[in-house]
Amino acid sequence: MRADLEIIERWIQPESHVLDLGCGDGTLLSYLQGEKNATGFGLEISPEHVAECMNRGVNVIEQDLDEQGLGNFEDQSFDVVLMTQALQAVRRPDIMLDEMLRLGRESIVTFPNFAYWRLRWYLMWRGRMPESDTLPYKWYNTPNIHLCTFKDFEALCYRKDIQILNRTVVDSEHRYRWFNRLWPNMLGQIAIYRITR
Repeated sequence: MRADLEIIERWIQPESHVLDLGCGDGTLLSYLQGEKNATGFGLEISPEHVAECMNRGVNVIEQDLDEQGLGNFEDQSFDVVLMTQALQAVRRPDIMLDEMLRLGRESIVTFPNFAYWRLRWYLMWRGRMPESDTLPYKWYNTPNIHLCTFKDFEALCYRKDIQILNRTVVDSEHRYRWFNRLWPNMLGQIAIYRITR
């Protein structure tokens, strides 16, 4: 399992009821079911990933978050709502955060940090939109439509009265490095936030 998912796993209590938005192939939910006796669902847009989830024994719903939203779930019906590496790909991340916290007591989100020093250097040196391991697309075919920085995300949380319970940063290989804490907005490639109301 990716190192960032191991960080997330530590923030989830045993026997939690979990909703994983954009759950991919179901790796995290499968692990939580086996190791933490968690229950819940994954939502995924890709039919191939839906099939992989089903093969892993993960309850999954094929659903487009932008088109269908989250109205099919009741308020506070989950302990934790997860969204790993997908917040920047939805049309309205601000509304998605509200919905995540409507559905769960806590939410955990991860996203690529657009203020990472190599991305800044790439833009300054080449004068083109950066590409990296965490942002491997061209500007014209990227699913990432709302790139942000740590400071942008924290400003949004402040404006919405969202409390940040935990924050950490990892590198492109999803590993925690001690120097990321020194200057997270400059040195962190991927942000991991645990939030609540």
